[in-house]
Amino acid sequence: MSEETTRTALVRAEKDEAWTRIKSLVLDSVTSPHSKRAYEQGLDAFERWCAETGGTGFTKATVQAYRATLEAAGLAASSINVRLSAIRKLAAEAADNGLLAPEVAAAVSRVRGAKRYGVRAGNWLTLDQAERLLDLPDPKTKKGKRDRALLALLVGCGLRRQELAGLRIEDIQQRDGRWCIVDLSGKGNRIRTVPMPPWAKAAVDDWLSAAAFAAGLVLGAVNKGDRITGQGMSAQSIYEVVEAYGNELGASLAPHDVRRTFAKLAHKGRAPLEQIQIALGHASIQTTERYLGVEQDLTDAPCDHLGIRGL
Repeated sequence: MSEETTRTALVRAEKDEAWTRIKSLVLDSVTSPHSKRAYEQGLDAFERWCAETGGTGFTKATVQAYRATLEAAGLAASSINVRLSAIRKLAAEAADNGLLAPEVAAAVSRVRGAKRYGVRAGNWLTLDQAERLLDLPDPKTKKGKRDRALLALLVGCGLRRQELAGLRIEDIQQRDGRWCIVDLSGKGNRIRTVPMPPWAKAAVDDWLSAAAFAAGLVLGAVNKGDRITGQGMSAQSIYEVVEAYGNELGASLAPHDVRRTFAKLAHKGRAPLEQIQIALGHASIQTTERYLGVEQDLTDAPCDHLGIRGL
């Protein structure tokens, strides 16, 4: 191996080591496991793009060119902006560690995000669909009891799947004469107490009686032989359970759609908006309004007031 080849290999190794170190600092600064996963995927994609295109360095122009590539690929504005947020954090961490000039990092931070027009309606179930969803699990089996409890907690409490995965039996307590999930730590480490409807508590009790869990995580693993093989479920496993029952219902369904269903049905039932906000763990009422799409009423829409009787 020539001296020049050796020098090139050493420089590349140093760059790889620096990249790994700065990337780790970026990921360590993110608390949400979902955001951490999205940031890691975004940074890896940016690194691959730079290697494929032979980028001229980590500059504002490079990041702008990358954003243009993402837009041309048809990625959603939200996906593009998550990737750009990760890159901006990368620039800041690199500058703080002396690997990037502060003025360059500041320039990268000024790269505009992708514009998002309007508010997505999202996906949710009707009252009839929600009731049919809860009736799908077989209450005669351990798996059915577990799945009914899982779905009841999503529909009845509006939990995020990560919150449900970490829910412990000790968290379910009585407050003001009703059962609640107390001191639930959600997104942004915001603490809230979530009331439980009686039918959700009954489903949880039925499952815990079958599982013989006295403490610890509420959910558990059940094998194909309907035997309980362990305590606890991953967020991904919860996703797969919800998706499977959604398919059985004839609807494309994810846990967040069930969370949105909780909010939509509560709002249609005239629950106060601020109480829905507290139950969901939103930082602001504006987030809840956007989440519900209350500015666009699809039930009592403007087209219903045109006065045209039809063709």
